[in-house]
Amino acid sequence: MSRDTLFLIAPGFSDPKHPGQTFVCPHCNAIEGLLSSFPDLAARIDVERVLFPRPRARVIDTVGEENQSLPVLVLAANAPPDAADWKGKRFVTKTGRILELLAERHGFPRLHD
Repeated sequence: MSRDTLFLIAPGFSDPKHPGQTFVCPHCNAIEGLLSSFPDLAARIDVERVLFPRPRARVIDTVGEENQSLPVLVLAANAPPDAADWKGKRFVTKTGRILELLAERHGFPRLHD
């Protein structure tokens, strides 16, 4: 893997628990807004949008079944000490930390407090 990879739930999904309704993941959507506001910066990372239902095979293959909750930022190199590890792959799952790393590693603007 030569670039960071960001896994998000594809927006506009349905949930069998709530028939007839369409949803977005609130955590993924916060990141989607940043990506769409800065497409040139977003082009610097690989973004994979996966379907809502589990199992999420592509995510499982990358960071393990126990880590398929999204969003997930998989780090290509130079992972910070707080990154989790699965079989040598380093990743971050907390939305706020993902946004911080997108700013630090890829030049996205930071969230204002």
